[in-house]
Amino acid sequence: MYKCNRNRLQSLIEQFSQFGATTNGGVTRLSLSKEDVLARDYFCTICKELGMDIQIDDMANIYATLPGKKDCPPIVLGSHLDSVEKGGRFDGVLGILTAIEAIQTLKENDIELEIPLMLVNFTNEEGARFDPAMMSSGVIASKFSKEKMLQSVDKNGTSFQEALQASGYEGKQGNRLTEALAYIELHIEQGPVLEAKQREIGVVEGVLGMVCYEITVTGESNHAGTTPMSMRKDPMIEASRIISSLHEELGEIDEELVFTFGRMHVTPNIHTVIPHEVVFTIDSRHQNPAVMRKVEKVLTGLALEKNGCYIRPVKLWGRDTVFFDTAICNEVEQSCHKLGYSFHRMFSGAGHDAQYIASLIPSAMIFVPSMNGKSHCEEEETTFEDCVKGADVLLETVLTLQTKFSVGKKQTLNS
Repeated sequence: MYKCNRNRLQSLIEQFSQFGATTNGGVTRLSLSKEDVLARDYFCTICKELGMDIQIDDMANIYATLPGKKDCPPIVLGSHLDSVEKGGRFDGVLGILTAIEAIQTLKENDIELEIPLMLVNFTNEEGARFDPAMMSSGVIASKFSKEKMLQSVDKNGTSFQEALQASGYEGKQGNRLTEALAYIELHIEQGPVLEAKQREIGVVEGVLGMVCYEITVTGESNHAGTTPMSMRKDPMIEASRIISSLHEELGEIDEELVFTFGRMHVTPNIHTVIPHEVVFTIDSRHQNPAVMRKVEKVLTGLALEKNGCYIRPVKLWGRDTVFFDTAICNEVEQSCHKLGYSFHRMFSGAGHDAQYIASLIPSAMIFVPSMNGKSHCEEEETTFEDCVKGADVLLETVLTLQTKFSVGKKQTLNS
Protein backbone atom coordinates (compact mmCIF):
# COMPACT_ATOMS: atom_id res chain seq x y z
CA MET A 1 0.00 0.00 0.00
CA TYR A 2 1.35 3.39 -0.98
CA LYS A 3 1.22 6.66 0.96
CA CYS A 4 1.51 10.17 -0.45
CA ASN A 5 4.11 12.67 0.69
CA ARG A 6 2.71 15.20 3.18
CA ASN A 7 5.58 17.69 2.90
CA ARG A 8 5.52 17.65 -0.88
CA LEU A 9 1.76 18.20 -0.94
CA GLN A 10 2.04 21.02 1.59
CA SER A 11 4.68 22.71 -0.55
CA LEU A 12 2.45 22.40 -3.61
CA ILE A 13 -0.52 23.90 -1.76
CA GLU A 14 1.62 26.79 -0.55
CA GLN A 15 2.99 27.42 -4.04
CA PHE A 16 -0.46 27.61 -5.63
CA SER A 17 -1.77 29.81 -2.81
CA GLN A 18 0.58 32.53 -4.07
CA PHE A 19 -1.44 32.92 -7.27
CA GLY A 20 -3.91 35.57 -6.17
CA ALA A 21 -2.80 35.63 -2.52
CA THR A 22 -4.70 38.09 -0.30
CA THR A 23 -3.26 39.99 2.68
CA ASN A 24 -5.24 37.86 5.15
CA GLY A 25 -4.01 34.49 3.95
CA GLY A 26 -6.73 33.77 1.42
CA VAL A 27 -6.92 33.73 -2.37
CA THR A 28 -8.68 35.75 -5.05
CA ARG A 29 -8.23 33.84 -8.30
CA LEU A 30 -11.20 34.58 -10.50
CA SER A 31 -11.72 32.50 -13.61
CA LEU A 32 -9.49 33.46 -16.58
CA SER A 33 -7.98 36.37 -14.63
CA LYS A 34 -4.23 36.97 -14.79
CA GLU A 35 -3.92 35.10 -11.47
CA ASP A 36 -5.85 32.14 -12.85
CA VAL A 37 -3.72 32.12 -15.99
CA LEU A 38 -0.53 32.02 -13.88
CA ALA A 39 -1.93 29.06 -11.90
CA ARG A 40 -2.90 27.35 -15.16
CA ASP A 41 0.57 27.88 -16.59
CA TYR A 42 2.20 26.36 -13.51
CA PHE A 43 -0.28 23.46 -13.52
CA CYS A 44 0.64 22.68 -17.13
CA THR A 45 4.37 22.93 -16.36
CA ILE A 46 4.09 20.41 -13.51
CA CYS A 47 2.00 18.00 -15.57
CA LYS A 48 4.45 18.12 -18.49
CA GLU A 49 7.33 17.41 -16.09
CA LEU A 50 5.40 14.33 -14.96
CA GLY A 51 5.21 13.11 -18.56
CA MET A 52 1.56 13.99 -19.04
CA ASP A 53 0.04 15.03 -22.35
CA ILE A 54 -1.82 18.36 -22.28
CA GLN A 55 -4.95 19.17 -24.26
CA ILE A 56 -7.35 22.11 -23.94
CA ASP A 57 -10.95 22.32 -25.09
CA ASP A 58 -13.06 25.22 -26.34
CA MET A 59 -14.19 26.18 -22.81
CA ALA A 60 -10.57 26.37 -21.56
CA ASN A 61 -10.85 23.10 -19.62
CA ILE A 62 -7.34 21.62 -19.32
CA TYR A 63 -6.82 17.86 -19.64
CA ALA A 64 -3.50 16.31 -18.58
CA THR A 65 -3.21 12.60 -19.34
CA LEU A 66 -0.75 10.08 -17.95
CA PRO A 67 -0.61 7.22 -20.48
CA GLY A 68 -1.39 3.69 -19.39
CA LYS A 69 -0.25 0.38 -20.82
CA LYS A 70 -3.62 -0.03 -22.49
CA ASP A 71 -5.19 2.21 -25.10
CA CYS A 72 -8.59 2.73 -23.52
CA PRO A 73 -10.72 5.44 -21.89
CA PRO A 74 -9.10 6.92 -18.77
CA ILE A 75 -9.92 7.19 -15.12
CA VAL A 76 -10.43 10.92 -14.56
CA LEU A 77 -9.56 13.02 -11.53
CA GLY A 78 -10.55 16.66 -11.46
CA SER A 79 -11.62 19.89 -9.85
CA HIS A 80 -10.92 23.61 -10.42
CA LEU A 81 -8.23 26.25 -9.91
CA ASP A 82 -10.49 29.33 -9.77
CA SER A 83 -11.71 30.78 -6.48
CA VAL A 84 -14.29 33.20 -5.17
CA GLU A 85 -13.19 36.71 -4.22
CA LYS A 86 -11.25 36.57 -0.94
CA GLY A 87 -11.73 32.83 -0.76
CA GLY A 88 -9.57 30.15 0.81
CA ARG A 89 -6.45 28.24 -0.20
CA PHE A 90 -8.09 24.82 -0.45
CA ASP A 91 -11.50 25.14 -2.16
CA GLY A 92 -11.29 23.50 -5.57
CA VAL A 93 -7.54 23.60 -5.98
CA LEU A 94 -7.02 20.81 -3.43
CA GLY A 95 -8.66 18.35 -5.80
CA ILE A 96 -6.11 19.26 -8.45
CA LEU A 97 -3.12 19.19 -6.11
CA THR A 98 -3.95 15.90 -4.37
CA ALA A 99 -4.27 14.32 -7.82
CA ILE A 100 -0.85 15.71 -8.78
CA GLU A 101 0.59 14.32 -5.53
CA ALA A 102 -0.98 10.92 -6.24
CA ILE A 103 0.65 10.90 -9.68
CA GLN A 104 4.01 11.97 -8.21
CA THR A 105 3.74 9.06 -5.77
CA LEU A 106 3.09 6.68 -8.66
CA LYS A 107 6.12 8.05 -10.47
CA GLU A 108 8.55 7.81 -7.55
CA ASN A 109 7.50 4.18 -6.98
CA ASP A 110 7.88 3.34 -10.68
CA ILE A 111 4.24 2.29 -10.95
CA GLU A 112 2.91 2.24 -14.50
CA LEU A 113 -0.87 2.00 -14.62
CA GLU A 114 -2.70 -0.26 -17.02
CA ILE A 115 -5.38 2.41 -17.53
CA PRO A 116 -4.62 6.01 -18.57
CA LEU A 117 -5.11 8.56 -15.79
CA MET A 118 -6.47 11.99 -16.71
CA LEU A 119 -6.45 15.14 -14.59
CA VAL A 120 -8.94 17.90 -15.46
CA ASN A 121 -9.05 21.56 -14.46
CA PHE A 122 -12.59 22.80 -15.10
CA THR A 123 -13.08 26.46 -16.00
CA ASN A 124 -15.26 28.85 -13.97
CA GLU A 125 -16.54 26.35 -11.43
CA GLU A 126 -17.19 29.06 -8.87
CA GLY A 127 -19.18 31.40 -11.10
CA ALA A 128 -17.63 34.23 -9.07
CA ARG A 129 -16.65 36.17 -12.18
CA PHE A 130 -19.07 34.83 -14.77
CA ASP A 131 -22.53 33.38 -14.10
CA PRO A 132 -23.38 30.54 -13.70
CA ALA A 133 -21.32 28.32 -11.43
CA MET A 134 -19.99 25.02 -12.88
CA MET A 135 -20.16 26.74 -16.25
CA SER A 136 -17.74 24.68 -18.32
CA SER A 137 -18.57 21.26 -16.89
CA GLY A 138 -22.19 22.25 -17.50
CA VAL A 139 -21.48 22.96 -21.16
CA ILE A 140 -19.73 19.60 -21.55
CA ALA A 141 -22.73 17.85 -19.99
CA SER A 142 -25.20 19.84 -22.16
CA LYS A 143 -26.69 21.59 -19.12
CA PHE A 144 -25.86 25.03 -20.55
CA SER A 145 -25.70 26.48 -24.04
CA LYS A 146 -22.15 27.42 -25.00
CA GLU A 147 -23.44 30.39 -26.98
CA LYS A 148 -25.20 31.81 -23.92
CA MET A 149 -22.20 31.16 -21.70
CA LEU A 150 -19.91 33.07 -24.05
CA GLN A 151 -22.17 36.10 -23.55
CA SER A 152 -21.94 36.01 -19.74
CA VAL A 153 -20.45 39.31 -18.54
CA ASP A 154 -18.44 40.13 -15.41
CA LYS A 155 -18.91 43.27 -13.30
CA ASN A 156 -16.44 45.18 -15.48
CA GLY A 157 -18.33 44.44 -18.67
CA THR A 158 -15.91 41.80 -19.97
CA SER A 159 -17.64 38.82 -21.58
CA PHE A 160 -16.60 35.24 -20.99
CA GLN A 161 -15.75 35.01 -24.69
CA GLU A 162 -13.42 38.01 -24.45
CA ALA A 163 -11.71 36.64 -21.34
CA LEU A 164 -11.43 33.22 -22.97
CA GLN A 165 -9.71 34.62 -26.06
CA ALA A 166 -7.40 36.84 -24.02
CA SER A 167 -6.33 34.01 -21.70
CA GLY A 168 -4.52 31.97 -24.33
CA TYR A 169 -6.46 28.90 -23.16
CA GLU A 170 -9.10 28.65 -25.87
CA GLY A 171 -8.74 25.17 -27.33
CA LYS A 172 -10.74 22.86 -29.58
CA GLN A 173 -14.22 21.47 -29.03
CA GLY A 174 -12.93 18.10 -30.17
CA ASN A 175 -10.78 17.92 -27.03
CA ARG A 176 -13.77 17.89 -24.67
CA LEU A 177 -14.14 15.10 -22.14
CA THR A 178 -16.62 12.64 -23.62
CA GLU A 179 -15.69 9.15 -22.43
CA ALA A 180 -14.05 7.77 -19.30
CA LEU A 181 -14.29 4.76 -17.01
CA ALA A 182 -14.73 6.80 -13.84
CA TYR A 183 -14.52 10.34 -12.48
CA ILE A 184 -13.39 11.14 -8.92
CA GLU A 185 -13.27 14.63 -7.43
CA LEU A 186 -11.61 15.39 -4.10
CA HIS A 187 -12.76 18.53 -2.29
CA ILE A 188 -12.84 20.11 1.12
CA GLU A 189 -16.20 19.54 2.78
CA GLN A 190 -17.01 23.27 3.13
CA GLY A 191 -19.12 22.40 6.15
CA PRO A 192 -18.81 21.24 9.79
CA VAL A 193 -20.07 17.64 9.62
CA LEU A 194 -16.81 15.67 9.35
CA GLU A 195 -15.15 17.72 12.08
CA ALA A 196 -18.19 17.38 14.36
CA LYS A 197 -18.32 13.62 13.81
CA GLN A 198 -14.53 13.34 14.10
CA ARG A 199 -14.24 11.57 10.75
CA GLU A 200 -11.21 11.87 8.49
CA ILE A 201 -12.85 11.24 5.11
CA GLY A 202 -16.24 11.95 3.60
CA VAL A 203 -17.51 9.37 1.11
CA VAL A 204 -19.81 11.56 -0.93
CA GLU A 205 -22.85 9.77 -2.32
CA GLY A 206 -24.36 12.71 -4.18
CA VAL A 207 -25.27 16.39 -4.29
CA LEU A 208 -28.44 17.72 -2.68
CA GLY A 209 -31.34 18.86 -4.82
CA MET A 210 -32.21 22.52 -4.47
CA VAL A 211 -34.57 25.28 -5.52
CA CYS A 212 -34.08 29.03 -5.48
CA TYR A 213 -37.10 31.34 -5.47
CA GLU A 214 -37.26 35.11 -5.73
CA ILE A 215 -40.18 36.68 -3.88
CA THR A 216 -41.30 40.18 -4.81
CA VAL A 217 -43.44 42.16 -2.37
CA THR A 218 -44.91 45.35 -3.86
CA GLY A 219 -46.46 48.05 -1.70
CA GLU A 220 -46.73 51.81 -1.92
CA SER A 221 -44.01 54.41 -1.40
CA ASN A 222 -44.77 57.43 0.73
CA HIS A 223 -43.19 59.89 3.12
CA ALA A 224 -41.67 58.28 6.21
CA GLY A 225 -42.72 61.11 8.49
CA THR A 226 -46.19 62.05 7.32
CA THR A 227 -47.89 58.72 6.63
CA PRO A 228 -49.75 57.24 9.64
CA MET A 229 -48.83 53.64 10.41
CA SER A 230 -52.44 52.52 9.95
CA MET A 231 -52.52 53.91 6.40
CA ARG A 232 -49.31 52.36 5.08
CA LYS A 233 -48.83 49.63 2.49
CA ASP A 234 -45.31 48.75 3.56
CA PRO A 235 -43.62 45.90 1.63
CA MET A 236 -40.70 45.84 4.06
CA ILE A 237 -42.95 44.93 6.98
CA GLU A 238 -44.84 42.39 4.88
CA ALA A 239 -41.59 40.84 3.59
CA SER A 240 -40.35 40.46 7.16
CA ARG A 241 -43.59 38.72 8.10
CA ILE A 242 -43.27 36.34 5.14
CA ILE A 243 -39.67 35.51 6.03
CA SER A 244 -40.60 34.84 9.65
CA SER A 245 -43.54 32.68 8.60
CA LEU A 246 -41.49 30.69 6.10
CA HIS A 247 -38.78 30.15 8.68
CA GLU A 248 -41.31 28.51 10.96
CA GLU A 249 -43.21 26.54 8.31
CA LEU A 250 -40.23 25.20 6.38
CA GLY A 251 -38.43 24.38 9.63
CA GLU A 252 -41.17 21.89 10.45
CA ILE A 253 -40.90 19.94 7.18
CA ASP A 254 -37.67 18.00 7.88
CA GLU A 255 -34.79 18.51 10.30
CA GLU A 256 -32.21 18.02 7.51
CA LEU A 257 -33.79 20.65 5.23
CA VAL A 258 -31.63 23.77 4.90
CA PHE A 259 -32.89 27.10 3.59
CA THR A 260 -31.37 30.56 3.33
CA PHE A 261 -32.78 34.04 2.78
CA GLY A 262 -29.66 35.24 1.06
CA ARG A 263 -30.34 38.35 -0.99
CA MET A 264 -32.60 41.36 -0.55
CA HIS A 265 -33.20 44.47 -2.67
CA VAL A 266 -35.24 47.39 -1.39
CA THR A 267 -36.60 50.13 -3.66
CA PRO A 268 -35.99 53.04 -3.44
CA ASN A 269 -33.75 52.20 -0.48
CA ILE A 270 -33.91 55.67 1.10
CA HIS A 271 -34.21 56.04 4.87
CA THR A 272 -36.88 58.76 4.64
CA VAL A 273 -39.12 56.84 2.22
CA ILE A 274 -41.50 53.93 2.81
CA PRO A 275 -40.30 51.32 0.27
CA HIS A 276 -42.24 50.64 -2.88
CA GLU A 277 -40.86 47.15 -3.43
CA VAL A 278 -38.85 44.49 -1.60
CA VAL A 279 -37.35 41.52 -3.44
CA PHE A 280 -35.66 38.66 -1.59
CA THR A 281 -34.46 35.15 -2.39
CA ILE A 282 -34.81 31.83 -0.61
CA ASP A 283 -32.44 28.96 -1.40
CA SER A 284 -33.55 25.54 -0.12
CA ARG A 285 -31.77 22.17 -0.29
CA HIS A 286 -32.49 18.54 0.62
CA GLN A 287 -31.65 15.04 -0.57
CA ASN A 288 -35.24 13.80 -0.84
CA PRO A 289 -37.25 15.02 -3.87
CA ALA A 290 -40.47 14.61 -1.87
CA VAL A 291 -39.22 17.10 0.71
CA MET A 292 -38.31 19.56 -2.04
CA ARG A 293 -41.82 19.24 -3.48
CA LYS A 294 -43.23 20.20 -0.07
CA VAL A 295 -40.96 23.26 -0.02
CA GLU A 296 -42.17 24.36 -3.45
CA LYS A 297 -45.78 23.82 -2.42
CA VAL A 298 -45.26 26.20 0.49
CA LEU A 299 -43.54 28.84 -1.66
CA THR A 300 -46.04 28.73 -4.50
CA GLY A 301 -48.89 28.75 -1.97
CA LEU A 302 -48.03 32.16 -0.55
CA ALA A 303 -50.94 34.63 -0.46
CA LEU A 304 -50.82 36.89 -3.52
CA GLU A 305 -52.16 39.90 -1.66
CA LYS A 306 -51.94 40.80 2.00
CA ASN A 307 -52.07 44.01 4.06
CA GLY A 308 -52.28 46.09 0.92
CA CYS A 309 -49.20 44.49 -0.67
CA TYR A 310 -48.91 42.22 -3.69
CA ILE A 311 -46.74 39.11 -3.40
CA ARG A 312 -45.21 37.27 -6.34
CA PRO A 313 -43.00 34.15 -5.95
CA VAL A 314 -40.92 33.21 -9.01
CA LYS A 315 -38.69 30.14 -9.33
CA LEU A 316 -35.24 31.25 -10.49
CA TRP A 317 -33.77 27.79 -10.87
CA GLY A 318 -33.52 24.37 -9.35
CA ARG A 319 -31.76 21.03 -9.62
CA ASP A 320 -32.65 17.48 -8.80
CA THR A 321 -30.60 15.50 -6.31
CA VAL A 322 -27.61 13.93 -8.06
CA PHE A 323 -26.70 10.41 -6.92
CA PHE A 324 -23.13 9.29 -7.52
CA ASP A 325 -22.10 5.84 -8.68
CA THR A 326 -22.62 3.40 -5.80
CA ALA A 327 -19.84 1.06 -6.88
CA ILE A 328 -17.23 3.82 -6.97
CA CYS A 329 -18.45 5.17 -3.62
CA ASN A 330 -18.00 1.68 -2.21
CA GLU A 331 -14.44 1.56 -3.56
CA VAL A 332 -13.69 4.88 -1.84
CA GLU A 333 -15.05 3.41 1.39
CA GLN A 334 -12.94 0.27 0.98
CA SER A 335 -9.86 2.46 0.47
CA CYS A 336 -10.60 4.12 3.82
CA HIS A 337 -10.82 0.68 5.44
CA LYS A 338 -7.49 -0.40 3.92
CA LEU A 339 -5.75 2.78 5.06
CA GLY A 340 -7.34 2.72 8.50
CA TYR A 341 -9.01 6.12 8.06
CA SER A 342 -12.38 6.87 9.64
CA PHE A 343 -15.11 7.92 7.21
CA HIS A 344 -18.68 9.12 6.94
CA ARG A 345 -21.01 8.57 3.97
CA MET A 346 -22.74 11.85 3.19
CA PHE A 347 -24.25 14.18 0.61
CA SER A 348 -22.83 17.51 -0.49
CA GLY A 349 -24.92 20.60 0.11
CA ALA A 350 -22.71 22.61 -2.24
CA GLY A 351 -22.57 22.22 -6.00
CA HIS A 352 -19.51 20.71 -7.74
CA ASP A 353 -18.43 19.88 -11.28
CA ALA A 354 -18.99 16.22 -10.39
CA GLN A 355 -22.76 16.75 -10.31
CA TYR A 356 -22.73 17.49 -14.05
CA ILE A 357 -19.99 15.04 -15.03
CA ALA A 358 -22.00 12.31 -13.28
CA SER A 359 -24.51 12.47 -16.14
CA LEU A 360 -21.71 11.42 -18.53
CA ILE A 361 -19.37 9.26 -16.47
CA PRO A 362 -19.74 7.08 -13.34
CA SER A 363 -18.64 9.53 -10.64
CA ALA A 364 -17.95 9.98 -6.94
CA MET A 365 -16.40 12.52 -4.58
CA ILE A 366 -14.06 12.44 -1.60
CA PHE A 367 -14.31 15.07 1.16
CA VAL A 368 -11.70 16.09 3.70
CA PRO A 369 -12.67 18.14 6.79
CA SER A 370 -12.97 21.91 6.88
CA MET A 371 -11.86 23.43 10.17
CA ASN A 372 -14.83 25.11 11.88
CA GLY A 373 -16.82 24.33 8.74
CA LYS A 374 -15.53 27.49 7.03
CA SER A 375 -15.17 27.96 3.28
CA HIS A 376 -15.47 30.71 0.67
CA CYS A 377 -13.59 32.96 3.08
CA GLU A 378 -9.98 33.74 3.93
CA GLU A 379 -10.33 31.82 7.20
CA GLU A 380 -10.88 28.56 5.30
CA GLU A 381 -8.49 25.91 6.64
CA THR A 382 -7.83 22.19 6.35
CA THR A 383 -4.87 20.56 8.08
CA PHE A 384 -2.13 19.25 5.83
CA GLU A 385 -2.49 15.91 7.62
CA ASP A 386 -6.11 15.71 6.45
CA CYS A 387 -5.10 16.83 2.96
CA VAL A 388 -2.58 14.02 2.56
CA LYS A 389 -5.05 11.47 3.96
CA GLY A 390 -7.43 12.53 1.21
CA ALA A 391 -4.62 12.08 -1.33
CA ASP A 392 -3.94 8.60 0.07
CA VAL A 393 -7.58 7.60 -0.37
CA LEU A 394 -7.63 9.06 -3.88
CA LEU A 395 -4.51 7.12 -4.85
CA GLU A 396 -5.70 3.84 -3.32
CA THR A 397 -9.06 4.16 -5.08
CA VAL A 398 -7.34 4.79 -8.43
CA LEU A 399 -5.09 1.76 -7.97
CA THR A 400 -8.04 -0.46 -7.11
CA LEU A 401 -10.20 0.79 -9.97
CA GLN A 402 -7.49 0.52 -12.60
CA THR A 403 -6.76 -3.07 -11.54
CA LYS A 404 -10.42 -4.04 -11.84
CA PHE A 405 -10.90 -2.23 -15.12
CA SER A 406 -7.68 -3.59 -16.62
CA VAL A 407 -8.73 -7.23 -16.14
CA GLY A 408 -12.18 -6.57 -17.57
CA LYS A 409 -14.07 -6.61 -14.28
CA LYS A 410 -16.21 -3.56 -14.92
CA GLN A 411 -19.23 -5.80 -14.45
CA THR A 412 -17.93 -6.84 -11.04
CA LEU A 413 -17.31 -3.22 -10.08
CA ASN A 414 -20.91 -2.30 -10.84
CA SER A 415 -22.42 -5.36 -9.16
